[in-house]
Amino acid sequence: MGVRQEQKEQRRQEILCAALNLFVTKGYAATKITDIAESVSMSVGLLFHYFESKEKLYEELVRMGLEGTNSPGAQKCENAIDYFAQFTEQLFFCMKEQPYIAKLFVLMANAQRSAGTPEHIREIALKVNTIEQFVPIIEAGQKEGTIRQGDPLTLSNAFWCSIQGIAEQYAVHPEMGLPKAEWIVDIVRA
Repeated sequence: MGVRQEQKEQRRQEILCAALNLFVTKGYAATKITDIAESVSMSVGLLFHYFESKEKLYEELVRMGLEGTNSPGAQKCENAIDYFAQFTEQLFFCMKEQPYIAKLFVLMANAQRSAGTPEHIREIALKVNTIEQFVPIIEAGQKEGTIRQGDPLTLSNAFWCSIQGIAEQYAVHPEMGLPKAEWIVDIVRA
């Protein structure tokens, strides 16, 4: 990649980051394309060279959020509780190192719930199935005795609601820090 292309990609990433911050703090409907352009010291016309509309920019961020939900499947662990522990540790580490990850949790929740979200983007956001993804892991852990007994879907929901809440709080109040991963894993631990 040439220097010019690298600069263009860096600028594109700056726009995505600024838009993410604005969509998280103001919401999609209240964020204007001029707000995004101003926050990266760019004219609206130049911003349109990177993204053809606010909607396309929002859609790209939602697609990034959806793509991030595919990462849990890549982990391999000896048992189910180790899977939960390793996943939670890695997620919290990533949130600390790259705070935009916590903001993507907020963005995705807003995209799923807000009446102001364009319908095709809401449909993308609703493809997130992390709760369902973890059900087979919980079932395996219940058989091996590392995961507590109970309805696997309900246990996965409790785990993910905790993760979602923590991510949302961390996105807004990073000074509060993140809890120890083991505290969250204890939700499912036998």
